[in-house]
Formats: sequence, C-alpha cells, structure tokens
Amino acid sequence: MAMALDQARAAAARGEVPVGAVVVGPDGRVLGQAGNATRALHDPSAHAEVLAIRAACRTLETDRLPGCALFVTLEPCAACAGVIAAARIARLIYGASDPKSGGVMHGARVFSHPQTHHVPEIYDGIAATDAQALLTAFFAARR
Repeated sequence: MAMALDQARAAAARGEVPVGAVVVGPDGRVLGQAGNATRALHDPSAHAEVLAIRAACRTLETDRLPGCALFVTLEPCAACAGVIAAARIARLIYGASDPKSGGVMHGARVFSHPQTHHVPEIYDGIAATDAQALLTAFFAARR
C-alpha cells in the first residue's frame, strides 16, 4: 500500500485526484502501478486502477491477471470494479472508503451483483487514514 500511496501523492502533485494503484503478481513482483491521470490524458477512464491493470497486462502480455493483487488507495468506483472483475484480479486491497462514488461497498456494489462473473477477495481500510488525509488535503486546497 505504501507504493500506492506514493502514486497517489504523485498524482496530487500533477493536479490529479490523489488515487494510486499497484498490481502485484503472485510472486510479489510489481507488475504495474499508476496514479490517476484523467486530466493529463483527457480520458475519464484513466483511473489509477485501470492504468495499473493495463500496465500489468502489458507486462505479462495477457488480458487476465489471476493470482494478482490490486492495492488502491480509494474504494474503486463501479467502472473500475468492472475492470477488476474482467481482469480476474484475485485480491482487492483498498484504503479509504468512498461513500459518494464507491462501487464495492457503497453505491453499485458491483461484486455483490448476481451477474458479476468474478469476485475478488476484498480487504478494505488498509492505510485508510493516510489515503483519506491525501484526499482531504487535496480537495481542501481547491475550495
């Protein structure tokens, strides 16, 4: 999670919402990492989770990541949860909850839907205080 927090800090420094994500393989090797880049890439789908999953898929030259873990600083939105399911991520570990836009434990609750074809193991609240502090500071500076 420390690496995901580093990615979130780097995203904030670029003016992006401070969310970071890291994909780790079954052997513990980092396969992909990213921070949000929606503004820089002019792409509403350039969330940290999606970018990290894309990088990991390129690293392994595959479209599926079974056995891999995704560490992300904020509860994934519904769109990212869909990508996590499609990539067959084995474990989702996230920090801060997102009652407004989350799609895992809040909102759409993608992995609870009966039509979801893959459900990862989910661990929430990991380094949540640090992740929430980054988000709070980022948005406070813009108000």
